[in-house]
Amino acid sequence: MNEHPLIVALVQQIEESYRAHAWHGTNLRGSIRGLSIEQRCWRPSPKRHNIWEVVVHCAYWKYIVRRRLTGEKQGSFPLQGNNFFKRPVERTDAAWKKDLLLLDEMHELLVEKVSALTPDQLLEYPNSSTFTNLQTISGIAMHDVYHAGQIQLLKRLQK
Repeated sequence: MNEHPLIVALVQQIEESYRAHAWHGTNLRGSIRGLSIEQRCWRPSPKRHNIWEVVVHCAYWKYIVRRRLTGEKQGSFPLQGNNFFKRPVERTDAAWKKDLLLLDEMHELLVEKVSALTPDQLLEYPNSSTFTNLQTISGIAMHDVYHAGQIQLLKRLQK
């Protein structure tokens, strides 16, 4: 891992938004801990996303950010489609665990890539983006926190 303070801080930000203890409250992994299948599948209305779909959406965007940082071609995400994926395909705990493993895998690959960056690479613009790598990495951490809050709200609306 790169020991440059900025890289270390970015990795810490990504980890706190995902699974490490953070001052801001519930992170993404904390927001989905202990959910029943009913909670995961509940929709506030027919055209709105459920918690399960939000989880897979977060996995997808971790993949997108890593892909932007690596220059990797499109089409290598393990699921067909993009952005939001209809869930559940199979309403089982095994299917949920498989999607959680996908989320964890995409997170680990992202952290691995960010850890390998140099400070100079943080100022580069990936793939003709209008945002630097630094902005993109900070953005994916904010994305996790945003969706953790959304999940917390969805859980409250179910009561």
